[in-house]
Amino acid sequence: MNLRQVEAFHAVMTNGTASRAAEVLRISQPAVSKAIQELEREIGFALFHRAKGRLIATEEGRLFFQEVSDSFAGLIHLRAAAARIRDFGSGEIRVACQSAISTTVLPKALRAFQLRHPDVSITVQARMSSVVKDLIASGQFDVGLAADEIDVTGVDATLFMQQRLVIAVPAGHPLASRPVLHPADLHGLPFIALAPEDTARRRLDGVLAVHGVMPKIVLETPYSTTVCAMVQAGIGCGLVSPLTTEPYLGRGLVARAFEPVIRSRTLLLLPPNRRPSRIVADCIAELMAFSSVGAGDPGGPDH
Repeated sequence: MNLRQVEAFHAVMTNGTASRAAEVLRISQPAVSKAIQELEREIGFALFHRAKGRLIATEEGRLFFQEVSDSFAGLIHLRAAAARIRDFGSGEIRVACQSAISTTVLPKALRAFQLRHPDVSITVQARMSSVVKDLIASGQFDVGLAADEIDVTGVDATLFMQQRLVIAVPAGHPLASRPVLHPADLHGLPFIALAPEDTARRRLDGVLAVHGVMPKIVLETPYSTTVCAMVQAGIGCGLVSPLTTEPYLGRGLVARAFEPVIRSRTLLLLPPNRRPSRIVADCIAELMAFSSVGAGDPGGPDH
């Protein structure tokens, strides 16, 4: 039994006559008849009664047609899947990103992407930047967003976003009344620090060292969102991305500009030596459309 024989049988059952089946299959009527005869020999029972040039399905033929129809439904699904993969790649996309991006830029970008591709399955993991890099390098994920402290060996990396960082201050704190903060303002201040390997942390440490300033570090965390939550609780102040402060502004936290300026850089990571599918390319386009949000300087005292 082969696909050509089964297609001929399915076409006759669907279209009613061998001549019409031949037209649909774009082959000759004798070729259709021959394929069905070969199929009957192979399966060991008659599919049709032959009466005055007409083909009338036997009871066995009707039962067999039900099975064939189920198989053809699966074949149609495979053809649709093949067309989708040809045009867009996989019907799913996997994004790994640092925590700060997962709660700010990413939801907005993925919403815009979902409106264009409502049937695409999306997987998101918020991980430390070093883990994001490993997930992309191994090909387990399609797109990554990570801080620039990582070693980019084994991935394709481009600049995604650059931001001027701010000092998150509890509402009502004496520093909250100042529009701009300076290193001396942080001396002896209860401070929630990012992890030592974080690039922004190292840049701040360098600035404070130059000015002979030592905040009182009361807590360390690799996540800017955790810094904001701790600031909101009144535990201390911290250096964070302005994007991360958005859900907390006016709810126990204010953001203040810091001078000298400290910037953070986020990289967009892709697996090496792999051309993005159309779905991945569309996702990247939506991410880039939102990459400038929050990249500017923080606002004045109302922020």
